[in-house]
Formats: sequence, structure tokens, C-alpha cells
Amino acid sequence: MIVDSQVHLWKAETPDWRWVPGRVAQLPEPFTIEKLVPLMDEAGVDRAVIVPPSWPGDRNDYALEAVKRYPGRFAVMRRIPLEKPESAALLPKWREQPGMLGVRLTLHRAQSALLESGVADWFWPAAEKARLPVMFLAPGNAPRFKSIAERHPQLPLIIDHMNLTLEIAKAGAIKSAIDDVVALAKYPNVSVKLSSAPTYSFEDYPWRDMTEHLKRCFDAFGPRRCYWGTDLTNAFAKSTYRQRITHFTEELSFLSEEDKDWVMGRAILTRLGWS
Repeated sequence: MIVDSQVHLWKAETPDWRWVPGRVAQLPEPFTIEKLVPLMDEAGVDRAVIVPPSWPGDRNDYALEAVKRYPGRFAVMRRIPLEKPESAALLPKWREQPGMLGVRLTLHRAQSALLESGVADWFWPAAEKARLPVMFLAPGNAPRFKSIAERHPQLPLIIDHMNLTLEIAKAGAIKSAIDDVVALAKYPNVSVKLSSAPTYSFEDYPWRDMTEHLKRCFDAFGPRRCYWGTDLTNAFAKSTYRQRITHFTEELSFLSEEDKDWVMGRAILTRLGWS
């Protein structure tokens, strides 16, 4: 079972599907359900977790459309407006929607203020009470999650992309960012997506300059708390979907066959409760 722990899907902007002003998509053309499914079939990807992208705002309707059209093949980590504490009322019935497994938070650039100011403090206890897994990207803010993980031990926290961004990679700061990530491994409720590695590499396939960083995360969290994922539309032209699979299954010698079984799909299914 191969499960991609992160893909984005989006339609073209229309009058009834507006994007957030100033936000730019990862690709010049829409990345639709019709584009993704054949790529998954060709590469041998069984399932994928849809993370709705930020440019259409806090919309989840297109991701839910994919679940409806391909039940069992897609699941959704829904976006939520953190600046609105009244959103807490949505959480108890969150998983009653078919395919809805948890929440995804984007907490970088201007959105990092939601974390730093305390505006988002209402969310953590509400999500823990609702038993909702939370994926998050919060570059530069990983240390803040120590107290969150401690105060909310029943809240599954999943770090996206090893908490990296292209800006961190260009600044030569990947090692220090990974330092902050592996420091969270002591909390059993924290896990990490080893996703989007080609995005942060300055080499061609098999992106060997990322191996040490992937291994550090794997060594810290172990096979049951590490998840393969592509974030396919990021650095889309840098590789094929299949190469992103063989990067883990053939090129990372520190992964045993049993490790691969967990990292390539079993672990994320377990953590999200996706049967």
C-alpha cells in the first residue's frame, strides 16, 4: 500500500471560486482531479491525502469532490480559519463528513502571526477534545510546539515537509531547522512527513544532499512516525511521480523493507485512522 501523505488539488479561478488576492499557485495551470488520478495510476500510488492549498483560501469543497468521486482513494485534511474562535463549533462533527480525517494548518509568512500572537490558542484543546489529527507547516516556529505537545498529549501533531521551506534551503539553514524538528521526537503525539524532499534539494535525482536530513528525522521518529509524501505540485518539473517513490524504495539504504512498509503508507493510515 503506497499512500501519498500530501497532494494539492485546485481548479481554475472563477467568479464563484475566487482565490485570495496576492496568492500564487504552485503551477501556472490548475492541478485537477482529472490530472492527478492518471499520474497516481501510472506511478502505482494507491491512496492520497488531499491538503487543500492556500490560494483559494479556507475552501475544502474541491477536495471533498475528489473523495465523493473516488471513495476510499482520497481523504482530506481540511483547512480552518484559525482567526475565528467560533470555528471550534465545527470540530466535534468534523469527521462525520465522508473522507474528512483532520485539519491542516499553514503557519508561515504572515500566517505565523496567528501562532505567535496567541490568536490560535483556542484551537489546540478543541482539536484534542475532538480527537482530530493536525498537520502543520510552521517554519521557524517548531520550538513553540513543545508546549503544545506537552499540554495536549492526545492531540496527534504531524509536521509537514520536515518544517522546511525553499527559503530555508536557499539560506543554508536546513540543518538548524531539522535540529528543531528532531527535538520534538520525544513527544509520542508528534510525527513528521518526510515530504517534498526534491523541493529543497540542489541536486538532480536521487537528491543525495537531502539524505542526511531524511535520515536524521527517521532516526529520531522511527518508521511508525515518519511518512512519505510528495507535495507533487511543488517542484513539479523536477521529477516524475515514480521517481519520488523510488527515491525512498530504492535509494535510501537506511530503510529496511519493513521500514518502507510503514513509511510508504502504513504509518500515515494508522496515524490518521484511515481504514
